[in-house]
Amino acid sequence: MNFIDKTKVLIAAGAGGDGKLSFRQEKFISKGGPDGGDGGHGGDVVFEASRNQNTLAAFRYQRELQAEPGQSGGKNKRHGRSGKHLVVPVPVGTVVMDMEGNQLADLVEDGQTAVIAKGGKGGFGNAHFVSSRRQTPRFAEKGEEGQALEAMLELKMIADVGLVGLPNAGKSTLLSKISNARPEIADYPFTTLRPNLGMVDIDKESTLLFADIPGLIEGAAEGKGLGHEFLRHIERTAVVLHLIDAYQDNVVEAYTTIQNELKAYDIDLSERPQIVVINKIDGLDEDMVADLIKQLQKIISERTPVYAISAASGQGLRELLYAVRAIVVEQRKVIAEQETKDELPVLRLDEVDKSNAWTVAPAPGGFLVTGTRIEQFAGRTDFTNEEGVQRLRDIMRKMGIMHELVRKGIEAGQQIYVGNKGNFEY
Repeated sequence: MNFIDKTKVLIAAGAGGDGKLSFRQEKFISKGGPDGGDGGHGGDVVFEASRNQNTLAAFRYQRELQAEPGQSGGKNKRHGRSGKHLVVPVPVGTVVMDMEGNQLADLVEDGQTAVIAKGGKGGFGNAHFVSSRRQTPRFAEKGEEGQALEAMLELKMIADVGLVGLPNAGKSTLLSKISNARPEIADYPFTTLRPNLGMVDIDKESTLLFADIPGLIEGAAEGKGLGHEFLRHIERTAVVLHLIDAYQDNVVEAYTTIQNELKAYDIDLSERPQIVVINKIDGLDEDMVADLIKQLQKIISERTPVYAISAASGQGLRELLYAVRAIVVEQRKVIAEQETKDELPVLRLDEVDKSNAWTVAPAPGGFLVTGTRIEQFAGRTDFTNEEGVQRLRDIMRKMGIMHELVRKGIEAGQQIYVGNKGNFEY
């Protein structure tokens, strides 16, 4: 089965190039002015939604995504080349999450991009640090590490209509009749092993995208059968079209089985706008069809319409499609209005930039300093270079960290650990 709609990948942006520690060689002076160039920035890992992709199968063979690192700076203030961004095409509808379940990106439009891992900044060469007080800096910065993470990619199809029903309800046949999709059709359970998409022309002015979700069985939401793997695709659909085989022994029971599975899913999909359709009515007289509709109307919401069709012969399809379009148009307006409300900016205290915040805590043999900004500086410091370490001390003094260390009782000879980036003696 080539279709893959969920996969795990390792993502690593490029590291920044090191800054160069260099001095000009002049004719009569063994060491002239500093001329070490800056390192180039590491490349980002960027995901781009593409209509040309319809599965995550490519990641079956490419489990690691690595952007190009930046090059180190050179003499004569030559700047290192920045690494190329790695642009990864993914299907429209791809959601990217970290392993804690936090959503990093939701790519819902063709061409939409998201930076999943940011490349490290290049380190400054010693020429960057020349000033009236420091005319011959004998240190340069290391390049920052690029962001790295393990991520889960999940494809949630973006369709207007999701077709659901028990196995052999006729979903694939319906999709093949009303669209250009050609799903495999046979008389056995679980014919559909993967979701099929079909573009349906309602009239000359409007089209709808239908998704045929593999047949559900009782217990699907708990992992039985095949359909549970694809229920997530219904999350994005505007309308759920519930197909029921007219020759089921009990149409009410068939309807209830599917409704229970939709309700038991992580998101209660039973609340989605829905159309119930009795299929395969060719061979039944009008009274028998009316009786089936009456049975269903007793247990479903008054807002849910019931239609009777024959996907094979085409009976009732045109009327059904116009009804589907009307509900989709209405539902899309509701969704658009809700998204507009959600986009209103609301400033929360927890969104305040905390990059300059830091903490100091006791550690074996000294103290541990943590904080986004100070750890960035430490990551760019060459701890084997005393002048580079002294610069880090100066930065910590300006940020108030050294004062806090003294207040907490640090003593000469104890170690100061800055995150996991390195340590030096007080």
